[in-house]
Amino acid sequence: MNESYAKNKPAYGDIEVETIFDTQRNHYQIVHLGWHHNRWVHHCVMHLDIRNGKIWIFYNSTEHDIAADLVILGVPKQDIVLGFYPLFMREMSDYAVG
Repeated sequence: MNESYAKNKPAYGDIEVETIFDTQRNHYQIVHLGWHHNRWVHHCVMHLDIRNGKIWIFYNSTEHDIAADLVILGVPKQDIVLGFYPLFMREMSDYAVG
């Protein structure tokens, strides 16, 4: 996961952007946390894992198309899994099933 995704700080509230990169277990997340109008905000913005040699995209609430960005960086589509889709939908995509 490119740390440039973590540079996008929300325009509202006193929100921090935190990267959680567990390189030993291959878990990568970007989280927003802080306060907005006296309400606690804790939101996973992006979550990717590497499993069995494939990049699994489990969550993406950004405007970036992470899968397309990975392809531009040279990652083959067969090495990217759109894990937020059920299996039958992944089978219809240009990306790996799992």
